[in-house]
Amino acid sequence: MTFKALSDTVYVSGQISLQDIEIARSMGVRTIISNRPDTEEPGQPTADELAQAAAALGLGFIHAPTRGLPDTKVLDAVGAALRKDEPVLMFCRSGMRSAAAWALSMHQTGQMSRDQLVAAAAGAGYDLASLPLD
Repeated sequence: MTFKALSDTVYVSGQISLQDIEIARSMGVRTIISNRPDTEEPGQPTADELAQAAAALGLGFIHAPTRGLPDTKVLDAVGAALRKDEPVLMFCRSGMRSAAAWALSMHQTGQMSRDQLVAAAAGAGYDLASLPLD
């Protein structure tokens, strides 16, 4: 799996495997955030399986699933992880929901402008131009 950088400390990707957790750790990731609901697609690892693998390697794991735009609960979970200012890997099926959750969470804190958020996501291959960041 390819991890795409949204910032110096935030990576995003599509669905990760159990093996990807070790790769993330070797990159310095301290917390993994799953924005993918369990059973969204047959054969995907469950959040519990991924959480156990992350814990075995000393990593934190947050399951904040979303369908469509992330709600307040998801944004609160993402925001709490980002406030630690430690490397984070966020994932969903394609990475788009995770990129949106990151951008909306960062927008709430005022740390980056709309243009900065859209440009950072575009650099990672995600088009967030229509995201409500105003």
